[in-house]
Amino acid sequence: LEQRLAVPAAVSPATARPYAAAAAKAAKKDAKRSRQEKAKEAAKEKPLPRRRPLMSKPVDDVYLTWLYTRPSYGLEQAVGMLKRFQELDFTHPKQFVYINVFLDMALQKKKKVDPFSSGVALPHRFTDEVNKVLVFTENEQEAEVAREHGAAIVGGVELIKWILEDEIQADFYVAVPAIIPKLIPLRNKLKKKYPSTRRNSLGSDIPKMVQFFRECHEYSVEDESVIKTRIARLDMPTEHIIANLKTIIQDICTFKPSNFDPIVQRLVIRSSTSEGLLLNLDGILPQVEKAEEKEEEEEDAADKDEQKPVQESIST
Repeated sequence: LEQRLAVPAAVSPATARPYAAAAAKAAKKDAKRSRQEKAKEAAKEKPLPRRRPLMSKPVDDVYLTWLYTRPSYGLEQAVGMLKRFQELDFTHPKQFVYINVFLDMALQKKKKVDPFSSGVALPHRFTDEVNKVLVFTENEQEAEVAREHGAAIVGGVELIKWILEDEIQADFYVAVPAIIPKLIPLRNKLKKKYPSTRRNSLGSDIPKMVQFFRECHEYSVEDESVIKTRIARLDMPTEHIIANLKTIIQDICTFKPSNFDPIVQRLVIRSSTSEGLLLNLDGILPQVEKAEEKEEEEEDAADKDEQKPVQESIST
């Protein structure tokens, strides 16, 4: 560097300034580079800090939550705790009870379950709200039946224009099979609410469909893998709250084949004013695999019983 930037002896001081500045700048870069290299080497040599393993259960009433694993509770115990929280905090006794369901949407390879929405008939209703149901039919007798059973809007292809222009909206859309080919222009508009047999919104039993969708409880997947929905009121009997929760969870589990890992990974229950309580999933998820294993065991036992008489006759 000194040889490259050396100033000739005959050069004047004014001419020598650029050479001196360049030499200083080059020396500064070299010093900075050496410091960075030393810092990288020190970082490599320095061992990573060992994270302290989480403890299972605190021994005091006041503790740092991040030092302990999050406790999980049985369903009946958790509901009892929510009711107790309400009494201690003097909050509204008829507040809603909510669940947050965290899902595993993964299937084989890179495939996954698409975000979905569904409606389910709860065994114990907790609100007087009635959904607005629209029925597509061009048959006058079917239209009259739909109106008698509480359909808010009934009509045929003339409704397509009004729906596309957002002049008509409903919570659920029901159709009879005869008109479904004419409703194709609404497929992109209605998306998941488009009438289909999968959602039980396409069929010939108009009274049954209208009654179900007027009173059903709707939920949907948010943020790709979370369902947040209310399930009951806190003043309802504990067994009613549990029955509603299990009904929704069983419906959610139908959206992923049983030969994969369960779609429900974590389940949290809370009220409007309480903290969330992590639930133990034992006894909540449907026991599909166990039922199949039991059937196989019964079949094996039956086969053995059939073979016994044959073996005895041979031995005699």
